[in-house]
Amino acid sequence: MINTDTICAIATSSGVGAIAVIRVSGSETFKICEKIFFPRKKNLKISQVKPHSIHFGTIGDKKNILDEVLISVFKAPNSYTGEDSVEISCHGSIYIQQKIIELLIKSGARLAKPGEFTLRGFLNAKFDLSQSEAVADLIASNSKASHGLAIDQMRGGFSKNIKELRAKLVEFASLIELELDFSEEDLEFAERKQLMKLLETIEKELKKLTDSFSVGNVLKRGIPVAIIGKPNVGKSTLLNALLNEEKAIVSEIPGTTRDAIEDTIIIDGVSFRFIDTAGLRSAKNIIESIGIERTYEKINQASVILYLFDISSDTPEEVIENLNDFKEHINNKNKKFILIGNKTDNLIETPHGFIDLVELETIYISAKRKENINLISESLVKSVSFENISDKTLVSNIRHYEALSKSLQAIRNIEEGFKNEIPTDLISIDVRVALHHLGEITGEITTNEILDNIFMKFCIGK
Repeated sequence: MINTDTICAIATSSGVGAIAVIRVSGSETFKICEKIFFPRKKNLKISQVKPHSIHFGTIGDKKNILDEVLISVFKAPNSYTGEDSVEISCHGSIYIQQKIIELLIKSGARLAKPGEFTLRGFLNAKFDLSQSEAVADLIASNSKASHGLAIDQMRGGFSKNIKELRAKLVEFASLIELELDFSEEDLEFAERKQLMKLLETIEKELKKLTDSFSVGNVLKRGIPVAIIGKPNVGKSTLLNALLNEEKAIVSEIPGTTRDAIEDTIIIDGVSFRFIDTAGLRSAKNIIESIGIERTYEKINQASVILYLFDISSDTPEEVIENLNDFKEHINNKNKKFILIGNKTDNLIETPHGFIDLVELETIYISAKRKENINLISESLVKSVSFENISDKTLVSNIRHYEALSKSLQAIRNIEEGFKNEIPTDLISIDVRVALHHLGEITGEITTNEILDNIFMKFCIGK
């Protein structure tokens, strides 16, 4: 599966910058670069220098100097791709970058495909498939939490868990296969209680990993927070205050927000995706009706709900009644709710009765004056379940979650098979299924289709 072509690509972001980096990798890397790189130190040959060394010189053809550059030399197998590689650091002119690429192609290289450098590293056993995927996650990380997940996975934390699980399952499979080899003698090479205990251990660890996806996925993509309430209670004003910009249209006319408005901010290293929704009320026209329908869709997708009410006009009884009516429309009754009493700037005196709402965690603010907005931010951070996360492996990749779920189901089928005294040869089928799906995660079992689907999402140059 390994392509022996020498590939090249711009590895830094597109556009003008102080410097740019161009990557070259493959068996002909040194030969190609020697055609266009002229070192300041005479008689220096790239193929003969020490690995992991940097050299200064000019780049161009024999007639014209294009730029002064630094080249970093990496020799197989001690490189990112496992191949001979060079990184050319040049000035960030778009013209210079493109001309160097043209020179490399003219000298025998070809333009790399998306993710091809990382793909070659995987195929050359520099890292497994889950670590390869973590490279893309690391590049895309926009918060401390998502960065932490990606760096742990890239350094093999998740892979270690999967390999340990697979080793236990291989141990189990070997005993089952041994029994099949001696099926005519009707021998058992392990007590069923011992096998069931091993299965229970594997099932427990698989379930722990699949359950972690609910936390890992939102930390990676941002925790969705829906801002809901009746029309004209200040939802859009609150969104603008949280984002510190005029993102949503603010109007005294009820029903101004007809569609969900979203934006993301990072609080204490955690990314939160705020969703300003249409006001909850009986729709007066079809457009508003669609907006309210979409509101409930967004609410059911959210992990945290900020229920906004007007403390200057709503009574505690109205708030509780509206909240209960609203809860009838959502799938998960255990969602995290934070009540937000808005418009404290309109109060003449402190209203009575709202003390009873404290049990539901109520924060009183003035979104218009941006008063107590920090209390909402603090509450949101506390609402994230961070207990012992630092020493846990979290699953954040949907492909891994699906593979783990299929493996978990296969383990449960095996347990059910033992209880129902199903023949060993049938049980062995589910054992192979569980091993197959665990192997898909790390790439011990893979196909061209899986690899294409993963690496086509990478940027060119990585």
